[in-house]
Amino acid sequence: MRRIVTLPDSSSGAALHYNALEALYRSAPVNGLFDSMLEITGEGQSRIEFTVSSAAHHAAGAAHGTIYFKMLDDAAFYAANSLVTDRFLLTTSFNLHFTKPVREGKVVAEGHWVSGKRRVFVAESRLVDAEGDEIGRGTGTFMKSRIALSGLDGYKLPKS
Repeated sequence: MRRIVTLPDSSSGAALHYNALEALYRSAPVNGLFDSMLEITGEGQSRIEFTVSSAAHHAAGAAHGTIYFKMLDDAAFYAANSLVTDRFLLTTSFNLHFTKPVREGKVVAEGHWVSGKRRVFVAESRLVDAEGDEIGRGTGTFMKSRIALSGLDGYKLPKS
């Protein structure tokens, strides 16, 4: 089910936080291994568009589960962290379900927050292939860490 969201004004605190989270995603060294782009689409929502190539295949010629996990976890994580402006969240558990193999092409990971607003957050995500078929889904639990977002080099808020 798609949710309709209204994005905040680009100068609002929420929009600045979303942009800083997107910069944080781009700054993570692991994301240099993937042709992917994160967009925070609204409060508690994220979208990652990525490309699956043969470099991510297992021996039987389809995408290895590691790419499913990585993109599902990231989409759920960033959906949850869009609600938290002071601390970096940590994944404490993640369940995933593979529903269809994918060999190559564009895939979208959609994440949305489900519950929690203090210390522990639950978010879900799903993967959709270029044909519009769901190929995987997951649910994660995330908790606030002691790591301040403002202390992370990749989290860039404009100077006031």
